[in-house]
Amino acid sequence: MNISPDMASLIGATPLIRLRQPSEQTGCTILGKAEFLNPGGSIKDRTALGLMLDAERSGRLRPGGTVVEGTAGNTGIGLALLGASRGYRAVITLPETQSREKIDALRVTGAEVRLVPAVPYANPAHYAHVARRLSEDMNQAAPGSAWFADQFDNTANRDFHEASTGVEIWEQTDGQIDGFVCATGTGGTLAGVGRALKARKPSVTIALADPAGSALASYVNSGELKAEGGSISEGIGSSRITANFRDAPIDLAWSIDDAESLPWVHALLAGEGLNVGGSSGVNVAGAVRLARALGPGHTIVTVLADTGTRYQAKLFNPAFLHAKGLPVPQWLERAFPAATH
Repeated sequence: MNISPDMASLIGATPLIRLRQPSEQTGCTILGKAEFLNPGGSIKDRTALGLMLDAERSGRLRPGGTVVEGTAGNTGIGLALLGASRGYRAVITLPETQSREKIDALRVTGAEVRLVPAVPYANPAHYAHVARRLSEDMNQAAPGSAWFADQFDNTANRDFHEASTGVEIWEQTDGQIDGFVCATGTGGTLAGVGRALKARKPSVTIALADPAGSALASYVNSGELKAEGGSISEGIGSSRITANFRDAPIDLAWSIDDAESLPWVHALLAGEGLNVGGSSGVNVAGAVRLARALGPGHTIVTVLADTGTRYQAKLFNPAFLHAKGLPVPQWLERAFPAATH
């Protein structure tokens, strides 16, 4: 019999999918790592598992304890589901601006959800700071009762991606990979995969696809944290250098606006049956840029991070997109004729 022992054993080993339209446009083989197939629906299941295993090994997360984290949503979902399977309670803080679909998904897991204002990291009211203080207060009242996951600066995040995601990509491509590109929030995926691939093939190109409004592409290209514009994408981009992002082996970086990335979200659904979120659109746009930079004949991998259903009220809402001045495909207009303006 082939039986999985628990939820954690289902995380990872996701397939690579050839993305037909980007590949045909560029003359390269562009592959998407189907992270939306993880049990919690996103690549952040890996992050959650890596952080949790490290905390269990070190004794920082004890049996019956409480997991506390500040998140844009997906890491919280992964932590809450893993917590439920391993006997932990979860308390999650996240910005009130995140999609209703993700907030509801968190609540369904049984997590205690605390919405806070969307403010810059320098503000003490930022969701990560609120989560840290909550864990400190809980531990003061009952020492050892709470663990703050700290996905941004806990490098167990990066290390787990290096040991799992990066190794999977290398093995699935038989080492025939020329470039890897993705967006980043914590920095764990890009840094971890980049380190794994560079260790095996130093010539591989590692690139950052950064949403408009984030300062990371500017930092890579000029050393200055400078942000311009904004994006409707969630969970990616940053105004600071996290411990996970620091020393990531990045060769190229681009700032990508919604007008470039969003059409890929719609095209992948309409033309390839892949329903992915906004960060995946940024990633695919970045893969196309990298393909054009390297030239035809190369193999490039990116990440399909989560599903579009977690952002349906934004990504597939003609009225919302028109209000933002973003392109709306005709098939989407036809699907929601009463909500076009």
